[in-house]
Amino acid sequence: MKKINAANQLTMFRVVLIPVFMALLLTGRYYASAAVFVVASLTDALDGFIARKYGLITNFGKLMDPLADKLLVVSALVCLVELGDIPAWMAVVILAREFTITALRSVAAGEGVVIAADKSGKLKTVFQMAAIIMILLKNQPFELIGVPFASVLLWIALLLTVYSGAEYLIKNRAVFSARRP
Repeated sequence: MKKINAANQLTMFRVVLIPVFMALLLTGRYYASAAVFVVASLTDALDGFIARKYGLITNFGKLMDPLADKLLVVSALVCLVELGDIPAWMAVVILAREFTITALRSVAAGEGVVIAADKSGKLKTVFQMAAIIMILLKNQPFELIGVPFASVLLWIALLLTVYSGAEYLIKNRAVFSARRP
């Protein structure tokens, strides 16, 4: 049996943290859930760094790392809609983009094409996670001075989500138009 490398262990740790995060958030423990979300988000950066630095890139990691990210963001968005902290339509737009790009990648993989994350997709993820963290922190410390920083981050994340989704679809439109025998 092959041992799971450190990068993939971090990815799996992120997945294990998701129900912990959700349980804390749905029981009103916003700050504790924010701490768990931050740790989970940091494992995303760390597992990628370790995989690249030590040559630990695996097919499992290529599949699970982006899936773990999506599961983390999706769980946060669903919980925040349930709690009334973000509008449902914003979550739907973000989720639609995530599922569409996942489908695109699946179709491409079936054709032997790997669609790697590009800069706009990575930037989108950073802003999504930053917005979620600020919402979990109830916009503190910015709330004290009346600055809606969490809302601003959420709007930027939404715009980057739409932009990066359109960019992926345009760049990879050949995947959908390829003729099959």
